[in-house]
Amino acid sequence: MKLRKIIGKKLKAIRLSNNLTIQDLACDSEVSSNMISRIERGLTTPSVEILMKLAAVFQKSIDYFVEEIKTTNEVVFTSKGHRKTTIYENNANMLTESFTGGLRDPQFTSFLCTIPPGGKSGVESMYHPGDELIYLLAGSLQVEIGTNIYTLSSGDSISFKSHLPHKWVNPGDGETKVIWTLSPFTVI
Repeated sequence: MKLRKIIGKKLKAIRLSNNLTIQDLACDSEVSSNMISRIERGLTTPSVEILMKLAAVFQKSIDYFVEEIKTTNEVVFTSKGHRKTTIYENNANMLTESFTGGLRDPQFTSFLCTIPPGGKSGVESMYHPGDELIYLLAGSLQVEIGTNIYTLSSGDSISFKSHLPHKWVNPGDGETKVIWTLSPFTVI
């Protein structure tokens, strides 16, 4: 089934199950009623921005609209070495292993991150909706939140509202291992 058909079918089903008209959803999401109608009929694939606005109304992740139920599960057990991995080749050159990959419509995401010496989030601070939890397993991580700088070492944790400008760097000589949890579902 094409992606636009999957999204359209799920959007219409969740809208109706919440007793919303297209106009109600348009008002709540700030997405035009014409666009919502086109999405529901499978005539267009919405942008990530539009999908995020629609998902927020129902307190769902955007994955809810794009995943096929047969490819996800309500319980996911993954052995060490068998997790879905991603390598981010930006400033961080960070390797992530997903703890929540394959979970149906997660309301959070959690990763094991391995950050090389000098790996960083970037020069500019980032901000986004939700909450973050960082738990340091090994190494060190310097986290700047607003005008405050926190240096974490093994066993330390920090949690914060992600709308605050933040960035991070591994200032050490060795790899840093972090469990990173974000809510709602966000890709770091």
